[in-house]
Amino acid sequence: MENLFNGFYKNRRVLVTGHTGFKGSWLCLVLNRLGAKVYGYSLPSPTTPSLFSIARVNELVTSEINDIRNYNALAKFMDEVKPEVVIHMAAQPLVRESYKNPVETYEVNVMGTVNLLQAIRNTKSVKAVVNVTTDKCYENKEWVWGYREDEPMGGYDPYSNSKGCSELVTSSFRNSFFNPEAYSQHGVGLASGRAGNVIGGGDWAVDRLIPDFIRAITNNEKVVIRNPNAIRPWQHVLEPLSGYLTLAEKLYQDGVKYAEGWNFGPDDSDAKNVGWIIDKICSLWGDGAQFGLDTGNNPHEANYLKLDCSKAKTLLGWYPKWGIETALGNIVEWTKAYRDNMDMKEVSYKQIERYFLS
Repeated sequence: MENLFNGFYKNRRVLVTGHTGFKGSWLCLVLNRLGAKVYGYSLPSPTTPSLFSIARVNELVTSEINDIRNYNALAKFMDEVKPEVVIHMAAQPLVRESYKNPVETYEVNVMGTVNLLQAIRNTKSVKAVVNVTTDKCYENKEWVWGYREDEPMGGYDPYSNSKGCSELVTSSFRNSFFNPEAYSQHGVGLASGRAGNVIGGGDWAVDRLIPDFIRAITNNEKVVIRNPNAIRPWQHVLEPLSGYLTLAEKLYQDGVKYAEGWNFGPDDSDAKNVGWIIDKICSLWGDGAQFGLDTGNNPHEANYLKLDCSKAKTLLGWYPKWGIETALGNIVEWTKAYRDNMDMKEVSYKQIERYFLS
């Protein structure tokens, strides 16, 4: 795999913030297979179990366990490891958690971004930066077409809004300190990546559809879902990760042309409602898996949301590879392998190779 991305990542120093999380752990596994020198800055894994621990990601990364809100520690670590590429994933990523802890959500998602970008200003080795946000950063008007990168930022709940704020911070730092018109002076390409609802093996977060299903089904319980008609742009975690890596490579090579916001989502045919997703995964799992409805009071969540990814397809040459049924099949395969006590680093590597070499 080291020859993928034109061999760009072989021996490249890459910093991943939030590397102990679900997406961060998958990214570290991918970068390792690409031959990169991977560094991580993050709090401890947010769940038990975690992909970071069971796939032994700590063996692949030079790791600093610390808080993105601790500017001095972050700046010191970056000065020591001198990354060339930074992919920023450290975040409070859950909508319902943001209702419970809005202050922490804003501190992590907004000031964490500020801290990172300020540290990058003082780390001369950095050439390419991708701030990973979310499709929920857009002002959601519940319309039927996908949001484009120039749509206004918004966000109803504290999580979504904090990610919209993170996008505005990124735009301000790009204008003020990493302006493409002054690229010859600073040499940094700064962009953001906005992905849809990311799913995959090894996600144990609370209040996420697929992890909630896995927990229930492995305990022989009925899956309970909140909003069966909500439509989301579902995609396997490897899809947006391949987009971020493509974007970072392009930024490194031409920080003027690619220093913008980018959507990475599935094709329209994979924007399915929650009921369809759970019905399909119950069928794939077998063994009599079934679901019911949560009729209690739940906080507001968007009913309809999808992305227009024409820009990434046209200008980056990035396209989604796995449809929703393939993605769900890989999740079931991964989870049953975990249930059967298989080597989950090797199982994860197998899925990574299947994705990137197909």
